[in-house]
Amino acid sequence: MPVYRLNKDEISFPNPCYARSDGLLAVGGDLSVERLLLAYTHGIFPWYNPGEEIMWWCPRERFVIFPQEIHISHSMKKYMKKHQLSMALNRDFGDTMHRCRMKRENQEGTWISDEMEEAYVRLHRAGYAVSVEVSEDGELAGGFYGVCIGRCFFGESMFSEKENGSKTALVLFAHLLERKEFLFIDCQFHTEHLASMGGRYIAWEEYDGLLREGTDL
Repeated sequence: MPVYRLNKDEISFPNPCYARSDGLLAVGGDLSVERLLLAYTHGIFPWYNPGEEIMWWCPRERFVIFPQEIHISHSMKKYMKKHQLSMALNRDFGDTMHRCRMKRENQEGTWISDEMEEAYVRLHRAGYAVSVEVSEDGELAGGFYGVCIGRCFFGESMFSEKENGSKTALVLFAHLLERKEFLFIDCQFHTEHLASMGGRYIAWEEYDGLLREGTDL
């Protein structure tokens, strides 16, 4: 399959069905609010290393967590009973995204560049990018950020300042999404961490149907 080259002057994407087997669909374009919204509502997201051309992905199998299926291990249940926990939305979006960047940069490297930070702050100001933070006994423990469109949430990156910080944020947020009848949390790619919390693969056809239902396409 060819990789499509996007035109900066035209906000469009090829059909997601044309993505390569590894999920790569297109390169180029920009990170404008309009293009990002078009991407997410069609199952596409940007992911590339700093200094590279923008790369757009749309894996055929999607790794998701259904809010009602969030898995809480026995040890997590004990931890959550032991501490006073509170969740906040959009405590400080820019700070949360930067913490995600720094945590990854200090470990295995990060795709969160200055360009990405600036783009998602714009998306946040437009009302679509959301940060989730959790406090443990009054101190910031962890969180994550992502994109919220309709009844679909697309997770981007997580950070922990304390043990179980990001896990706790995901559990509490999943409970909130379940109450609000959200259809899924898109995890984009498989990780053991997310699999242990209930993440699983679904076929593109199922994902596309949920996406259309949740974003009213």
